[in-house]
Amino acid sequence: MPISLMQFSRGCRFACQFCAVTQYFGRKHYLRKIDDVVREIEQQERKFIFFVDDNIASDQPALIELCHALTPLKVNWISQASLDVTKNRQLMSLMQKSGCWGNVMGFESINPLSLKDARKSPNMRNFSHYTDEIAVLRDHGMQTWAAFTLGYDHDTLESIEQTVEFALKNRFAFAAYNILMPYPNTPLYTQLEQQGRLLYDQKWWLHPEYRFNQAAFNPKLMTAEQLTNACHQARSQFNSLPSIIRRFSDIRMTLQSLSRMASFWRYTLLFRKEVHKKHQMRFGLK
Repeated sequence: MPISLMQFSRGCRFACQFCAVTQYFGRKHYLRKIDDVVREIEQQERKFIFFVDDNIASDQPALIELCHALTPLKVNWISQASLDVTKNRQLMSLMQKSGCWGNVMGFESINPLSLKDARKSPNMRNFSHYTDEIAVLRDHGMQTWAAFTLGYDHDTLESIEQTVEFALKNRFAFAAYNILMPYPNTPLYTQLEQQGRLLYDQKWWLHPEYRFNQAAFNPKLMTAEQLTNACHQARSQFNSLPSIIRRFSDIRMTLQSLSRMASFWRYTLLFRKEVHKKHQMRFGLK
């Protein structure tokens, strides 16, 4: 992809039950010196930047400082950010001014019971089915990549379909429908291990029969195979041509500039291709 990969921070201050980032970094947040980041940007030929931070909004004062530094550089950038950043209108305006096109944002679930199970604290405060957060994102022209995690104990085949409908209704630029994965040493893994619900000898990442995008545990309200198929169907439906055309026609999100329109089609068609290319791929193969 024609994009420069950089990193400003590592780690996240939240402690979601499924997340390996918190376990790896111990709920700490590490920052690079902004002068070093600026110097690195100035050395890049491409001025479209993806900050691969786990949560670039984890330290909001630091993000404010970064936005001030990015503004005179005339770059465009995206990253990954928690939804609570929408509560800070001043910061949202600074992000827009500094060239932010949008972020990968963990919506995770539209069910508050699942959010509680996941301990997704930034999404649970004054939960309004994301009405307020989405309104703020639209007000600032953010092309959001909504990331959903499916397979919680309150999820059903019907609720997965409702999640797709929710994303289509809100015309997110992109969306990911990820199966809930029990990464080792996370609270989720420990819980499923104690309940005897893990599959593939409890080590899916090493098991020769495991394939990419397969459920690695037994959900409560469906089978593992049903969860795998439902998530694949969700990806296929969201990336269908009618869905892409409808999302593209969103004037406030996509039709703001020729560069945004071109990027939308470039990445959307790539994601559409990968829905089938990567499904049930064996690890380590192209």
